[in-house]
Amino acid sequence: MTAAADVSRLDLVRHLTGSAVGARNLQRLTDLAVRLLDCDVAQISLLGEVQTAVVATGLPPGAVGTQLPLTDSLCAVAIAGAAPLVVEDAAADPRVRDRQPVRSGAIGAYLGIPLVVPEDQPVGALCAYGPRARSWSDRDVAVLRQLAASVATELQLTTVTAELEGNRLRFELAIDAAGIGSFDWDLGSGRLIWDDRLVELFGFERGAFDESFDSFLGRLHPEDRQRTAEAAQAVIEQNGVLDVEYRVQLPSGETRWVQGRGRVVVDDEGRPLRMIGAAYDTTPQRDGDARVARVLEAMKAAFFSLDRQWRFSYVNAEAERVLGTSREDLLGGVVWELFPAAVGSDFERHYRAAVELGSEQMFEAYYPAPLDAWFEVRAWPTPDGLSVSFLDVTERRAAEEQARRSTTRLSLVAQTTSAMSASLGNVASEERALQRVAELLVSGLGDWVIISLVDEDGRMRDVAGWHRDAALRQTVARYAALRLASLQPGAPVLQALASGQVFVVDDVAEAVGRTLPPGEVSDAFGRLAPRSAMTLPLSARGRTLGALSIYRSADRPVPDEEDVATAHDVAGRIALALDNARLYRQQRRLAEDLQRSLLTAPPQPDDAEIVVRYHPAMAAAEVGGDWYDAFVQPSGATMLVIGDVVGHDTEAAAAMGQLRGMLRGVAYRDGIGPARVLGDLDATVQGLGMGTLATAAIVRVEQDDEERAAGLTRLRWSNAGHPPPLVVHPGGRIEVLAGGRAELMLGVDAGTRRTESQTTVARGATVLLYTDGLVEGRDLLLDEGTERLVVALREMADLPLPELCDALLERLRPEGLQDDVALVAVRLHPQER
Repeated sequence: MTAAADVSRLDLVRHLTGSAVGARNLQRLTDLAVRLLDCDVAQISLLGEVQTAVVATGLPPGAVGTQLPLTDSLCAVAIAGAAPLVVEDAAADPRVRDRQPVRSGAIGAYLGIPLVVPEDQPVGALCAYGPRARSWSDRDVAVLRQLAASVATELQLTTVTAELEGNRLRFELAIDAAGIGSFDWDLGSGRLIWDDRLVELFGFERGAFDESFDSFLGRLHPEDRQRTAEAAQAVIEQNGVLDVEYRVQLPSGETRWVQGRGRVVVDDEGRPLRMIGAAYDTTPQRDGDARVARVLEAMKAAFFSLDRQWRFSYVNAEAERVLGTSREDLLGGVVWELFPAAVGSDFERHYRAAVELGSEQMFEAYYPAPLDAWFEVRAWPTPDGLSVSFLDVTERRAAEEQARRSTTRLSLVAQTTSAMSASLGNVASEERALQRVAELLVSGLGDWVIISLVDEDGRMRDVAGWHRDAALRQTVARYAALRLASLQPGAPVLQALASGQVFVVDDVAEAVGRTLPPGEVSDAFGRLAPRSAMTLPLSARGRTLGALSIYRSADRPVPDEEDVATAHDVAGRIALALDNARLYRQQRRLAEDLQRSLLTAPPQPDDAEIVVRYHPAMAAAEVGGDWYDAFVQPSGATMLVIGDVVGHDTEAAAAMGQLRGMLRGVAYRDGIGPARVLGDLDATVQGLGMGTLATAAIVRVEQDDEERAAGLTRLRWSNAGHPPPLVVHPGGRIEVLAGGRAELMLGVDAGTRRTESQTTVARGATVLLYTDGLVEGRDLLLDEGTERLVVALREMADLPLPELCDALLERLRPEGLQDDVALVAVRLHPQER
């Protein structure tokens, strides 16, 4: 190979390497090689002045892109032989045993195929290897040869695609830049290609330009070289777009302004390969500077320019006014000396970033007295230094801050309302909700908070507290545990409770701290070190339920009127929720007491065990109309009843009591069956004009002498729109006591015909009646819940009956009941007693 041909090959390898490293299309082929040859590693290496592993399968992370001297490369041996290199025992093969990968033990066996692109130029090799010696079959060589041909084709396509992409981008950028001139900078080789127009623009003869970046920089004005080089490097590192203006010094002595634009082209992994761009002469634009100056003077925005030494070079009239300094005093002065408060501030940080990064910076910042103002600033680099335009936005910032505080206030009130909505359950949930509120109030309204409640007996206690500093939260808790017993009668929290008024304390140490007795409470107060505070009563419907105390440290201002208004809104929401919760609990206790008083204990006949359960909903607003009953008729048959009155209030509970009493009166008669009971009850509801709707299911447990002798029991049942009862037979089989079709609930049509069904069960069977709250809810469909109940019954059927009922409630509703639930379960004794 001639020297010229070798240079051409090296250029080709450099170009291919930049495009091929980590390429997914090549990765697919090495993955295939590993699978087909059952080897540890498959690798594509390109060989220029060194070997570069551009793609590999089986190597550790970070190995792709690594380089190896040609003297240690096994791929170089394959290329030199211009044929497949087959090495079965590398340590014993004189061709490769001295190469570093073999000496290190990384390669014990090797198979390599040269990669040859058109014009018979070898550029690298596709190889397969592993750390242990192995044999390579003719099939292995043929497979890898085929894959190598595919790799060579992909490399050629990569070259063509990159060239087409480069041509397209150069054309687009040339059009964008008015078609002046274009360049293509290979970042791997460093070669910088200019078209004829660009060579002419820089004052070169075609043969005199050596296509290097240094020659380009050598033509620039000395003051622009470093800035331009740094801008180009930043664009390469960020894979961005170059947009820079610089001065070109021509051999004739003329200075020409040139605007350069470029775009970085990256490979599949995001690594920069080349920069393609265009440049054009902007000297004519400079002639319009005078016109620009007139525009700047007429601008409503302030504007100034700084040279590269940070000296004012231009100041418009608005900037004079805003800065309060004449342009005579500003021009030539260094910005950091004339405005020392800018040093180390956002102003300096953004100004320097604009110059160093070559990018525009937009920001808002505050400058202290004498300006005492907020500014919206736009700073951008120029060939001469930095241009800055700015507006005084102090009034706008004040309006924004007011809007922000209003939004925060509304958000805080909304969050408080949401947190307190969880307080309806019981006292424990009430205190958890108050703790959540205390956490919400810091640090928006204060640094730490204590919430106090007045119990029904009139005693006050602190129930929640929080500090924004985690290290002081235990101190707040300890102070809250001790303070009430130590406060003097004039303490702000006591005054707020007594008067129902808001108290703002400018100096808490004076008003409270000095009155505390020496000891633990005083020490805790000292560690918390409050400066100011506001204390608000928690009042609703004319009752004071507690107090909210919010404290601020010395680094925060005394609460203003807006702070007090926000705290007052929050206190009002807390108090209303507390009062609602207490009223709710009172009403709920009354309704529960009413309902439980109507549900009596079941009988215990000699031949069966009966267990009942009633559980009100955990979070429902009111008690429902779920009910059960069990009684023995004069004949000895046992009647099991389950029902649910439509509604959730004390009226539903009262209607349930009426229905239960009427059903007992109807069903106690000897010999009457379930269908007759439901029919008579339906007629009674309509005849008395009760207006009640209810579901109900009745099961009559009965025996004749023959059945008793055989150890059998007969179940007769009828159902008015209620979930079907279930039977667990002694062998574990589950039977659903469902009729042919669903029948209407009670109270819809007194004339509807009620039917009943029957089945026979053996001794030891269990019958379960239940209301829909067990198997249906917002998170559970009826069919799904019934199936879950059947599964649970099958798994737990052997439990004692009381334990079974409790386990069913826990299994089906572990997160708590969404509706009331009533259960009636009867288990027939295995043998006569």
